[in-house]
Amino acid sequence: MEISLSLSSGHKTVQNILKTQAFTVSIADEDHVVACDYVGVVSGHKEPNKLEKAGFTYTPSSKVHAPIINELPICLECRLKDYDLDTEIMKGEIVNVSVDERVLDETGRVDVSKVKPITFDPFNNQYVGLGKVVGRAFKDGLKLK
Repeated sequence: MEISLSLSSGHKTVQNILKTQAFTVSIADEDHVVACDYVGVVSGHKEPNKLEKAGFTYTPSSKVHAPIINELPICLECRLKDYDLDTEIMKGEIVNVSVDERVLDETGRVDVSKVKPITFDPFNNQYVGLGKVVGRAFKDGLKLK
């Protein structure tokens, strides 16, 4: 599996990823909106301890040379595949997905209502909670066959 991100080359994060050839992507959740927004708006060049200042703790990944934020329930652990300086598109191979047990249901599957993921609404510059089921993947479309 692969993930693509658009990241400006001037960010300290990009410089670190290019050095380590690895990165993690944690899923922001409703319980940590302020902290997640903070680490997104504050530069690591100006605040080297921004994770700690946001109240986050971290554990080194056992799969890649990058941190896993303990407070966020899902983390993609990735090896850098490519970074294009012209487009500022970063591609990574997902080598592991860490999931905190607190967001699993009784069968061991991820329960999105426990994850409480958020997304960015660029039309209104706000974060929106996700979780309402609106259809069944790879099944509902079969009605049109």
